Amino acid sequence: MMALGNLEQKVAIALVSGGIDSPVAVARMLADGWTIHALHASQEPITGPEAENKTLTSLQHLNSIYSGLLHHELVVVPVAEALTGFTNGDAHRDYFVHMKRLFQALASLLAKEVGATHILSGENLGQVSSQTLGNMGAVEVASSLPVLRPLLGLDKQEIIAMARALGTYEISVGPEECDALGPKHPTTIANLERLYGNEGGTEGLMEIASKCWLSSRRRLL
Repeated sequence: MMALGNLEQKVAIALVSGGIDSPVAVARMLADGWTIHALHASQEPITGPEAENKTLTSLQHLNSIYSGLLHHELVVVPVAEALTGFTNGDAHRDYFVHMKRLFQALASLLAKEVGATHILSGENLGQVSSQTLGNMGAVEVASSLPVLRPLLGLDKQEIIAMARALGTYEISVGPEECDALGPKHPTTIANLERLYGNEGGTEGLMEIASKCWLSSRRRLL
């Protein structure tokens, strides 16, 4: 396996929520010399603006520590309307997998725009239903690039300790709102054929992502 530090071009698209994990993942890659472009998938008006504002504030804090490696703007993509399409019938049990797959597709679009080589995620194994081994593979294949997960084997307390040390914990702490439309009993082992059917075929996800992308906006860090 090629060491990350040996890559000549180290540019990643970071999927950054308002939670605790993703800023820590970003910080670990910035410390390794990666250039990071941040993307936030906004679920307004299903949720309030808190997640986007926390994301922006945490990135501004990291930018003050790792000056020059974090791209100067946050890309915000509205996804609420698209996600409501996965709340009915058979698709609802797969809601969180579809959500994460959509995020990967959006990151792939930004990666193409800026010439990134990887996508960065704050996922850690088994923390929530979409992060089981049975679901993470189905999420990853929605990406056009390799996915970096620097927190994969860490437990929550280790990540919290890192966030406290970074100074992002107090910014990020608070209720998570990404499950507002989720099912009570989400699937833990995804079925790709069922996912494709829910998304409108093998190319359906990129069509959904492209439609969301039309409403994307940029916020300066």
